[in-house]
Amino acid sequence: MIPSIATVCVAGTLVEKLEAIAAAGFPMVEIFENDLIAFPGSPAEVRRICADLGLAIITCQPFRDFEGMPEARRQRTFDRAERKFDLLQELGSDLLFVCSNVSPEALGGMDRQVQDFVELGERAAQRGLRVGYEALSWGRHVFDYRDAWEIVRRADRPNVGVVLDSFHILARGLELASMGRIPREKIAMVQMADAPLLQLDPLSWSRHWRCLPGQGDLDLSGFMDALVSTGYDGVLSLEIFNDRFRAGSARSVALDGHRSLIWLLDETARRHRRPVPGAVPMPPPGPVEAVEFIEFAVSETARPSLEHLLAALGFAQAGRHRSKDVTLWSQGDIRIVLNSDAEGFAHSYQITHGTSVCALALRVPDARAAIERTRALRDVPYAGAIGPGELDIPAVRGVGGSLVYFLDRASALGRWSLVDFEPSLNAVQGVGLLHVDHVAQTMQYEEMLTWLLFYSSLFDTRKTPSQAVMDPGGVVQSQVVESGLDSTAGQGLRLILNGSQSHRTLSARFIHEAFGSGVQHVAFAASDIVATVGRLRAAGVPLLTIPENYYDDLEARTDLPPEEIARMRALGILYDRDGAGEFRQAYTVPLEGGLFFEIVQRDGYEGYGAANAGIRLAAQARLQQMEAAPFE
Repeated sequence: MIPSIATVCVAGTLVEKLEAIAAAGFPMVEIFENDLIAFPGSPAEVRRICADLGLAIITCQPFRDFEGMPEARRQRTFDRAERKFDLLQELGSDLLFVCSNVSPEALGGMDRQVQDFVELGERAAQRGLRVGYEALSWGRHVFDYRDAWEIVRRADRPNVGVVLDSFHILARGLELASMGRIPREKIAMVQMADAPLLQLDPLSWSRHWRCLPGQGDLDLSGFMDALVSTGYDGVLSLEIFNDRFRAGSARSVALDGHRSLIWLLDETARRHRRPVPGAVPMPPPGPVEAVEFIEFAVSETARPSLEHLLAALGFAQAGRHRSKDVTLWSQGDIRIVLNSDAEGFAHSYQITHGTSVCALALRVPDARAAIERTRALRDVPYAGAIGPGELDIPAVRGVGGSLVYFLDRASALGRWSLVDFEPSLNAVQGVGLLHVDHVAQTMQYEEMLTWLLFYSSLFDTRKTPSQAVMDPGGVVQSQVVESGLDSTAGQGLRLILNGSQSHRTLSARFIHEAFGSGVQHVAFAASDIVATVGRLRAAGVPLLTIPENYYDDLEARTDLPPEEIARMRALGILYDRDGAGEFRQAYTVPLEGGLFFEIVQRDGYEGYGAANAGIRLAAQARLQQMEAAPFE
């Protein structure tokens, strides 16, 4: 299948849109009618611009309110079609895209609609053009692709076909088996869009909430399975109406769009275990077995304070880099790297963002395969300077310009700590922290779908439904991505993506103070959180104070023993439960810049304490006016 995108998907002027689409590697484009109308030049000039960019124009769409018009308006409708034919020929396109009629004047009756398409097909044939008919999910009389196909079938013209749109079909919950019985030569074009599951009318849902494949909840797998069964190998074009995309970077959205189609075709080919037209060969997505290490960029002057905090959290220095000013700290299966080297990526990152997480190292089954997959998905691997005797760890750019490293146990990369670091003799006493439970990345609201696609296309993942969390300064949207949790090779990856449209939330303040998106908090798992938090308090770790009212409410709504609630109250531990088990969590106060740590204990529980998020945010908001001092 041939990847394409409609200009309505991205922001900017028509020329800016076309340049972004070409830069993303698309070979074809749909020109949205409004973009052409607003263009100050002629259609012939648009054709020339596209040709110079290497783009073929599929169509200029849509052609509205055509079929079933009353006799008094019918001739006028065909006159409009003739002018549209002129336009298409000037653009160098051969497809008239007709969407089902929404006019209150439109008349029902399939015989009337069929006759209209018979005549339209004959007129188009005289010009060497084709006609494609799409059933809008809010069409007045035709809103089901099966009805559109029946009209096309009865019209029986070789140049008249049906346009299939995943949103219009799946938004109405239509069965897909009938789609698989449409002859491939009668499919004029296929349009793709995903969307979150919302209780909205189809028009409002479509105009504001469509998203790229892999970013929503629609059954695109079922849609693609039915499409593949037809043998279709034509244009697969994105048509996305989304307020976030309109506010975002045209080049970023276009690149995401191409990546989403590459991912979609790859997923379809793997599901069918046979080649799918247009699928790009690449290694399969693998699980994330564990967070191998977390790297902090920290200045030489700020490092003693962070080292003091890590020591109080039970970490011990386990190694010193053989050639750089970098140290390795460990506890349980947690590895933290502090990078204060005066040169290189971490130094540049620290200058821009201050003390912050500059890299996540993820353990995967095959690191080289993971980096090859990033290339196929049109990501550009990061290439940094490699010191003498240093491992060349494959990496790609991540959130906020940070790095995502790929490590595995099957190659020399599995010995990274021994190769790059001189072991220290410090004994690790620990406070009972076991491994990284989850990592929370805070980003601009408009970025969330980009990074959701990044992780879900690169790894074997599952995403949980998006949640709205109430912050005293506004709403924070939260999306969880998980990978490898059922693997015996490690603890997997739990990743929380947070974004807010409000400028008053703690998320927004973090982005402002850190000069960009990044890791806002890291959660460590403990087997006995009461004992662990008790040790942290004894070591002087500043922990977040939880309101007394929370524990009064906890006592009223749960059957927890009073003495257990008293312990949690004294230590600042929060509690939640779900159908799978119980969850306890506690937080440090934010460091300068807004980063903080979380301690959690899972007893079968599968969530992230969403019920407590508002309490935590309110407690942190009380500290918002106070300058967070480094731990001393």
